[in-house]
Amino acid sequence: MALRIVHYINQFFGQIGGEEKAHISPQIEDGPIGPGNGINAGLGDSGEIVKTIICGDDYFNENAEDAKAEIKEVLEEVEPDLVLAGPAFNAGRYGMACGGVAELACDELDIPVISAMYPENPGYEMYRNYAYMIETSNSAAGMREAIPNMVKLIKSYVKKDGKLGRPQEEGYMPRGLRKNMFTEKRGSTRAVEMLIKKINGEVFETEYPMPNFDRVAPVDPIEDLANTKVALVTSGGIVPDGNPDRVESSSASKYGEYKITEMGETAHGGYDPVYANQDPNRVLPVDVLKDLESEGVIGELHEIYYSTVGNGTAVASSKVFAQEIAETLINDGVQAVILTST
Repeated sequence: MALRIVHYINQFFGQIGGEEKAHISPQIEDGPIGPGNGINAGLGDSGEIVKTIICGDDYFNENAEDAKAEIKEVLEEVEPDLVLAGPAFNAGRYGMACGGVAELACDELDIPVISAMYPENPGYEMYRNYAYMIETSNSAAGMREAIPNMVKLIKSYVKKDGKLGRPQEEGYMPRGLRKNMFTEKRGSTRAVEMLIKKINGEVFETEYPMPNFDRVAPVDPIEDLANTKVALVTSGGIVPDGNPDRVESSSASKYGEYKITEMGETAHGGYDPVYANQDPNRVLPVDVLKDLESEGVIGELHEIYYSTVGNGTAVASSKVFAQEIAETLINDGVQAVILTST
């Protein structure tokens, strides 16, 4: 069978523009656009992209319900056999939008979805249950690999009449779903065999892989706090009034650097902002630290603070933020940092 496909992409890959066009509402175009051209060419007789939905990353993430309603109308009208979303690589807002489209198509319309993104994109962790997601590199430089991998999975989907095999067989990332299977050996036997292989240093494959977490060794405690310069860093989204740097409310791609006298409001979209907006010291305790400074408990409070939003932000992005912020703080003579969340 040849699939009728609707493809969702953002404003950049839709060839409309960059950040200055991230606010655009969904636009509908006939046929493939941008990466869809490569996918369409690779599919041959297996399928065809009949419509492309282009939506700005900011618009989708800041107006999710409206965006989904508009996209749902298109999908109900076209009635596609499959929805494609992305590839989003490590673009957090784009990944979240692709995931939101997948949830809509799968949950409300029972349309299967294939997407592609970097494993640390928050869209994968939050929405992997709703789509088959191909692993990509962390940037669009991996487009040459992403498109053939998406095409391969679509063709397998067609060949197997929608009944794809396990992730390791088909090449998509684990979805966090469990299915009952019949095997020759019962679970206790397989567990003992794996244990023996592990003890003997032999190669084995676990049936329940655990997530990978960085282990960070704590630094030595501060011995002389009264002579220590302390800075504040927050993932609670505290920014000056008006959010001049447009730090995103989720899946942040940036952080802000501000004077502690400029605190105004929160840009965070993951908690009730009322109390933080009334008094940002509730998230970023400048008032208490100024008291401690005047009492001689700490040596000095740094006049600059750094702020981003932790809501859905990729670990890879957070590491980049941390490295840049830490280097700047060291150059400014800061010896300790208090990191607050929400």
